[in-house]
Amino acid sequence: MAACLPIPVAESPANSGEQLEETSLQLTSTPLPIRESFQPGQLVDYVAQPGDSLPGLASHFNTSIPEIREANPIIPEDASTMPPGFPMKIPIYYQPLWGTPFKIIPDSMFVYGPAQRDFDPFTFVKSQPGWFKNYTAYASGENRTGGEIINLLSKNYSISPRLILTLIEYQTGGLTKAVPPADIDDYPLGNNDFNHKGLYLQLSWAANTLNNGYYDWRSGKLKNFEHSDGRLERPDPWQNAGTVALHAYLSRYLSKEEFSHATSRDGIAATYTSLFGNPWETDTNFIPGNLKQPPMRMPVLAGKFWTFTGGPHSPWGDGSPKAALDFAPPAVVGGCAETNEVATAVADGIITRTEPAIAVLDLDGDDDERTGWVVFYLHLASADMVKDGTRLKAGDPVGRPSCEGGHSTGTHVHIARKYNGEWIPADGAIPFNLEGWLAKDGLEPYLGSLTKYSRTAFACVCSDSASQIQSETD
Repeated sequence: MAACLPIPVAESPANSGEQLEETSLQLTSTPLPIRESFQPGQLVDYVAQPGDSLPGLASHFNTSIPEIREANPIIPEDASTMPPGFPMKIPIYYQPLWGTPFKIIPDSMFVYGPAQRDFDPFTFVKSQPGWFKNYTAYASGENRTGGEIINLLSKNYSISPRLILTLIEYQTGGLTKAVPPADIDDYPLGNNDFNHKGLYLQLSWAANTLNNGYYDWRSGKLKNFEHSDGRLERPDPWQNAGTVALHAYLSRYLSKEEFSHATSRDGIAATYTSLFGNPWETDTNFIPGNLKQPPMRMPVLAGKFWTFTGGPHSPWGDGSPKAALDFAPPAVVGGCAETNEVATAVADGIITRTEPAIAVLDLDGDDDERTGWVVFYLHLASADMVKDGTRLKAGDPVGRPSCEGGHSTGTHVHIARKYNGEWIPADGAIPFNLEGWLAKDGLEPYLGSLTKYSRTAFACVCSDSASQIQSETD
């Protein structure tokens, strides 16, 4: 394919809804709440959380969008995200095997967003007494210290560095213990996969797995997950994406008792609080109601035809979110050939970060990719790529497409959107819109389409007329 391949790699506030009961779990000093069952179609109270959408809520409560709209006629027809704090009535169709409603971490503290602006992982790690501050590993082309590894993973996966550090401490004692565990160079996070051997690749796997759970819950794709012992669990409908992501991640390697402890007030939540304070005290509504994408043009020069080579797929790693699209000059589709064609800025902004093959365009101009809308570019030729700090107008060159960065079998450029640190799926409540071309998922990652009016272009490395699109913006 000429498209990208996967890159190798607290206490919660009061839970809204029905009355909660308490139950004791092994290895947990604080009892966890559980919910009662409900009558089919019973209307329950729900308060919208940042990033909620009607498709996601319909999936969580096992109901339908029309039923939610009927119970909440005030919701506009063109609503994308629900306003945080918006009180709703939702018809619920009970399913067994629900998990706990206890929330570990808010979504604003899960992503690499505004809440991380005041945090330097390198400085924090150096200030801790544990072994991780002296840890080094080869990561993304160079030897890096523990703090530098956290910084790299946070930016590329757009996950909170505080959360990654919490997992390191909870699973390995890296911030407080003097000596690392004996398996630190093997599988310290529990994924016994030779392709993820060593702490850095284990952390890459963890970040990718967390993103899969977070965005699959957001979209409604994740309805249940299986524990390592074969038990099936369905997340509580009132849960938030960050907590569900942790549940899905921890379920892969922990026993029933270990999982119950890790997801209780005395597990991951307590470790996070001991390191960084109660995350709920600084929670913010980082995704506003009815969020809309600003106008964006095709990432090519006006009048040029490029091939749509990759439909919605992961912006970094594999799986979810399917936030990225791929484009290539027709003459180089299907191989790693050099080209003089250039990828361009989809909107006005400032280049807030550059690394080999990577450029991040910040649309709000504050020179911080953790805030506002940003567009992530990958597979740019490093030799003449735009410089960090450059201010661009829509249509200005960003760099030449290439095969550099990660794994790619064809020259192309890969673009994805974020808002306040959250990846925005290409096909979802806020579809990727490039000059009126709207993205649609395919049956598999990299498949899919772009539709404008009556014409649909299908992602293909064949570079035929059905996959080529012309930029019409001057």
